[in-house]
Amino acid sequence: MFPMYSNELDLQVRLAAFDFLEKATQLHREALPRKLLEQGFQFRGQRVPLISPQGIFTPKILNIPLTFCTVPPSLKKVRPYDDNIDADGMIKYRYRGTDPKHRDNAGLRHAMEQQIPLIYLLGTVPGKYRPVWPVYIVGDNPQRLTFDVMVDDKSTISAVNKKLQIQDSDEKRRYITVETQRRLHQAGFRDRVLSAYHGRCAICQLHHSELLEAAHILPDKHPLSEPIISNGLALCKIHHATFDLNITGITPDYVVEVRKDILEEHDGPMLKHGIQELQGQNLYVPRISDFKPNREFLAIRYEVFEKAG
Repeated sequence: MFPMYSNELDLQVRLAAFDFLEKATQLHREALPRKLLEQGFQFRGQRVPLISPQGIFTPKILNIPLTFCTVPPSLKKVRPYDDNIDADGMIKYRYRGTDPKHRDNAGLRHAMEQQIPLIYLLGTVPGKYRPVWPVYIVGDNPQRLTFDVMVDDKSTISAVNKKLQIQDSDEKRRYITVETQRRLHQAGFRDRVLSAYHGRCAICQLHHSELLEAAHILPDKHPLSEPIISNGLALCKIHHATFDLNITGITPDYVVEVRKDILEEHDGPMLKHGIQELQGQNLYVPRISDFKPNREFLAIRYEVFEKAG
């Protein structure tokens, strides 16, 4: 049985948490460090952390969970991204343990009953999380030990008469949830690839993460493509574009080549130093063998580059 709590206080804390995350994500523009989430924010002189060692977290100021998280995969265990999304367009979140009556599971169930907005923290690499809010628990599956979770539009949350005004239909929430999953899929791939390359461009070794992207060797639509590190390259925005446009290619032996017609062009210093001088340069790759670019994938992609030339 949950103790009585102030709806007004609960609402104000959640709105403050959403505001904190909005500013934090604008500042970092990437996954948020766990330490930042552990530190949390100040609310009326009290610190409110957003994460704990437990997956489902209720800060002391509240009686109902504020966040729940999925821990990040270890980079040493190279595996595809776990979608955690069902055919019905809902995220499936596992109970804590196997007891449906565990206090944390009961807390999410209580949030479901009152349709209280929550924050979902998806770990993408060790120590980094992508926050999603507002999310709602919309289903409980004790036999499968999972909750159904849907994402809503941020604009639907407003404080009117000290109540939450929820406006979206299940159909729209389902659409938002699927689109959010796709975004997290791409973000998680980027986080893992950039972490494996230590935040450096594989071609020019630029070390500014805000200018780096994760390029697919084989695109998503290719039948052999997988969202794993060995199918990715950390590239700066310029060299990602040259790779996608087959201006530059990479041999299975990790050597950068520049298309012949581009080598023969005469232009300014950017073309000369930023592209043409890459000809014959060795690619910067991770030391861990499982993280290095898949040579078979590079061979398939290099054929496309040769045909473009």
